[in-house]
Amino acid sequence: MVFNLTLNKIKELIIDLNVDEIKETVQAELDAGTDPKQILQVLTEGMDEVGRLYERKEYFLTDLILAGETMKDAMTVLNPYLKADEQGNKGKIICATVKGDNHDIGKNILITMLISAGYEIIDLGTNCPANKIIKAIKKTKAKVIALSCLLTMTIEEIKNIVDALKSAGLRDKVKIIVGGAPLNMEIAKKMGTDDYANDAIDGVRHINILMEG
Repeated sequence: MVFNLTLNKIKELIIDLNVDEIKETVQAELDAGTDPKQILQVLTEGMDEVGRLYERKEYFLTDLILAGETMKDAMTVLNPYLKADEQGNKGKIICATVKGDNHDIGKNILITMLISAGYEIIDLGTNCPANKIIKAIKKTKAKVIALSCLLTMTIEEIKNIVDALKSAGLRDKVKIIVGGAPLNMEIAKKMGTDDYANDAIDGVRHINILMEG
């Protein structure tokens, strides 16, 4: 199908953070018979541009949050029209905030960016204990675990998860990436993880590499 003005508008709505119009515009495009995969593509292009604007410091954290909400609303409409293999064909990723921490903004932004990048996400939520992660790995065979940690007092939980994975014989089957204000690469390595990302945009880039490894 030839690229049309409405598809271009969908991309612009993501870039402009226009959460008010995204649902009806996506639905109108679906009703017009446009291939859902084309709509997903322009949504992804819009999120990619949001990421570039963030990296250039033209957008800030609040803009990323709003972009994530806009994308989430768009996917609420689009998902029923996508085949299962189109919703996460690049692989499965487990996302969670560690036990003792109930923050989810960073995790949710990362999830939105990963979905738009083509990954299937298993979101285990906040305050997530190690045994919940182990059950999810056994069930889903996910290759990467993305852990969020926003509180200094919960950093040790990362090591607890790594140790639990070792005890379960699963550590060599997954890659672990962490992110959050009290962390850096040195701490991440000390806790026994594979990688660290300083924000959601960086996280997607690093996860792409981990998934290829």
